[in-house]
Amino acid sequence: MRPVIERNLDEALARTARCIDAVKMWKPGSFNYLHSSQYCQYLYYLANTIWRNERDAQHCTRLFLLNKALNGIDLFYEIEMPEVFFIGHSVGIVLAKATYGNYLVLYQNSTVGKNHGVAPVIGEGVVMYPNSAIIGRSRVGAGSVISQGVGVINRDTPGDCLVFAGHGGELVCKPAPQPALEEYFRV
Repeated sequence: MRPVIERNLDEALARTARCIDAVKMWKPGSFNYLHSSQYCQYLYYLANTIWRNERDAQHCTRLFLLNKALNGIDLFYEIEMPEVFFIGHSVGIVLAKATYGNYLVLYQNSTVGKNHGVAPVIGEGVVMYPNSAIIGRSRVGAGSVISQGVGVINRDTPGDCLVFAGHGGELVCKPAPQPALEEYFRV
């Protein structure tokens, strides 16, 4: 496994660094493998880089399983995550093959999933608070903030909004007072 990692390490570290440098609460140019969120993202970038460059399922699966065991995240190496994203707490996060916009924020127990084989499209600067979900034929507009415990299932959000649970499974979208993107990222 070592030669495979060595061939792809510089690229994976560069991708990790780009992400770390963009997150406001992290010190630019300082990857800390003891910081579980940073290490979680690094393991994903390493597995995904190896997959992109070599299509080596055996080594990528080992890295995926290591990430799952250490961080409690289900983030398969074939999934194309954005160039910049932030994981607040990785435990319980499940991410399907979907379309992810840049500057995504994920917290514990957030889920992106398919419904009858249809995956959501998530815009730029979306925040998923704990226990939220985006499932199926959903189009989540840029700048949407999905409140804790809210499920966006086969629904759309207009973007630049706070999304709350309404009555009877409906969503309530209120204008966002400020772009969430600015709270989390150096843009």
